[in-house]
Amino acid sequence: MTVPTALPGVSEGCRAHLSEVARVEWRATHAGWAGDLEAFLAGYGLGLTGTLRPDHTVCGAAVLLSAAAGAVLAGAPARQSPAHVVPDVVAVVYGPGAARAEAAPRGPWRVGAWEPSWSVAGHSAAVSAVREAIGRGDVYQVNVVGHRSAPYLGDPVAALRRLGSVPGARYGGVLRGDGWAVGCASPETLVQVSGGTVRTRPIKGTRPATVRGRTELLSSPKERAEHVMIVDLSRNDLGRVARVGSVRVAELFGVREWAGLWQAESDVVADLRPDVGLAELLAAVFPGGSVTGAPKLAALDIVHAVEPVGRGPSMGAFGWVGPDGLDLGLTIRTAAADAERLHVWAGGGITWGSDPDEEVAEAASKAAPIAAALSGARGGRNRH
Repeated sequence: MTVPTALPGVSEGCRAHLSEVARVEWRATHAGWAGDLEAFLAGYGLGLTGTLRPDHTVCGAAVLLSAAAGAVLAGAPARQSPAHVVPDVVAVVYGPGAARAEAAPRGPWRVGAWEPSWSVAGHSAAVSAVREAIGRGDVYQVNVVGHRSAPYLGDPVAALRRLGSVPGARYGGVLRGDGWAVGCASPETLVQVSGGTVRTRPIKGTRPATVRGRTELLSSPKERAEHVMIVDLSRNDLGRVARVGSVRVAELFGVREWAGLWQAESDVVADLRPDVGLAELLAAVFPGGSVTGAPKLAALDIVHAVEPVGRGPSMGAFGWVGPDGLDLGLTIRTAAADAERLHVWAGGGITWGSDPDEEVAEAASKAAPIAAALSGARGGRNRH
């Protein structure tokens, strides 16, 4: 068992020692999974309206949600992931205590050649198809994601754990089950609830982390328009669960560094209505707008049409649910392992002003630090 103590939200009293109390693993076959998840966690006093029962002493739960779970919740189609062994919904409840010892590594670690699920030409064609849909007025923006995989030998958990040390990883951690493991290096907050405040921090806009790259990001009309579009979508999402008039943008287009890349991030906050439960919250914000596009449902329909494989645990959510709040990251910069292969996904938002060649290069720049960290390269940094 791997205990994701690096996740934000884990209390200091529990961080040093956690043991598994219970877990559920489901396929998201219908939108009711969100209500089922809320009920399961509430049984242990966890969630937005949870109250600890006297017969349960728990620290919280790690939660992993796939992109397919988000699509189902939104009423959109979803493709099967190449890492199909990873469940769509996982919740692991932890209590204080000594964790079980990890099994010994299975020999030397080796990663084979990475193989993309589509060609450069196929990726470029998908970008062009999205631009055509924008030109027709079907959508304003669509996030297009590619996948690559590689064979491996050895213990994937040890390699996935390295993702947590990638510079800028806020949601660094590993979760695993029977025949699968998922590691995350995401810097992006999907939704955080604490003390009656709900917030999301959408990231959209990327350049190399150089002086020139920062100047280009701050001065790019295309990047700013793309970013503001997703901020508006995030404001609307929070408006579904917020007190009337409380939604506000605390920061717009701040620049942060992640593994050798500048990325633009905003902070959207609101006062959460006291009657909102976990299922209603997820229905409002999940899947995240920065990995779908706008409008969400129309964007997800195009995603299903142009992407050759499913997104699996990437572009979903991973984080911690406690007795009175939660902190879920959006699973960008995320990798999965099945019994034979490693899987990595990366992409970017497509607007009318997107250039297909530049979008392909941007996706590669996001995947490179993850692939490097998995292979054992120091820091997993990328400086192109």
